[in-house]
Amino acid sequence: MRQAFQELVIATRGRGLREFTDEIEKWISENKFRAGLLTLHLRHTSASLLIQENADPDVRRDLDAFFARLVRDGDPLFIHTAEGDDDMAAHIRTALTAVNLSIPVHDGRLALGTWQGIYLWEHRTRSHSRRVALHFIGE
Repeated sequence: MRQAFQELVIATRGRGLREFTDEIEKWISENKFRAGLLTLHLRHTSASLLIQENADPDVRRDLDAFFARLVRDGDPLFIHTAEGDDDMAAHIRTALTAVNLSIPVHDGRLALGTWQGIYLWEHRTRSHSRRVALHFIGE
């Protein structure tokens, strides 16, 4: 049984989904992991992680559009606006999604579906550097 830990830094360009499946697959391959479980943890409260379709970019656009309607920047309901109109909206979007993912590794590959990719979803309007902790346990 092996365990390994790595932290990725992912640059965002402001609100939107940034796929980083390739970076994770590279780490799996370089370490010659064969079978086990990969856990990802985003170390922030205004962005999230998700597995989503990576074929049609309209899916990502529609997700952003839906969340923009669901949780509006600058809603007068929000008191927490220390970092701008998008501050509390970003925290709510994170609360409605996830900061952790668990993905099986089988035969040295992520057990993802044909059209699935791993994304960091930036909920702030400004660009950020986001840290994702990777933890593998297995063989």
